[in-house]
Amino acid sequence: MLVTKGVAAGVQHIRLQEVLRHAGLTTGAAYRLWADQTEYQKDVAVAVVRHRADHPTDQARSRLQSLIDEKAPLDEVLRQGALGHIGLETFASRLFLVTLALRTTADSWPELTEASRERHRDSIEKFADYYSYLMSEYGYRMREPYTVRQFSEAMAALGDGFAVRTLEGLPHIMIEVDGETWPLFGIAARGLVREFMEKV
Repeated sequence: MLVTKGVAAGVQHIRLQEVLRHAGLTTGAAYRLWADQTEYQKDVAVAVVRHRADHPTDQARSRLQSLIDEKAPLDEVLRQGALGHIGLETFASRLFLVTLALRTTADSWPELTEASRERHRDSIEKFADYYSYLMSEYGYRMREPYTVRQFSEAMAALGDGFAVRTLEGLPHIMIEVDGETWPLFGIAARGLVREFMEKV
């Protein structure tokens, strides 16, 4: 329901009665689980932040693996990865945006703060592994004094920032570079790669 309706000031618009109708449960059953609407909403928010429709890197892998296998230039992998990130083509993409919106309010409840931090740690770990794989495939290493974890943190901040533009309904800025259309996110990601990495 959150993916369908979106986030409106958190989860307050996902009414317990509507969820009960969907689930085929009675009001009595619900109040054995939650003392009140606030407790229910807290659990919904935390559950959504903890839930993953797929592995953190699955969308990137499925979109980019054929390019990597074909030894497409790294710039093309970055461009296609950025194009995929700013799209809303899949349930997982929409769920990511809902989760991001909830994470921006994480300081409202300690349980939500912890769930958000757990999700972030897990994502950074998985993406650090994925970026290490990409560096190996393309013959790159981290430039001193940087680490792949620091690069992953920078990419996460950049990606989350551009995803917020989607939540705000702002158009993604597209730029023609060397005859190819790049999203601004892709150009920024390419800049991070050039700062953090070097050819072996």
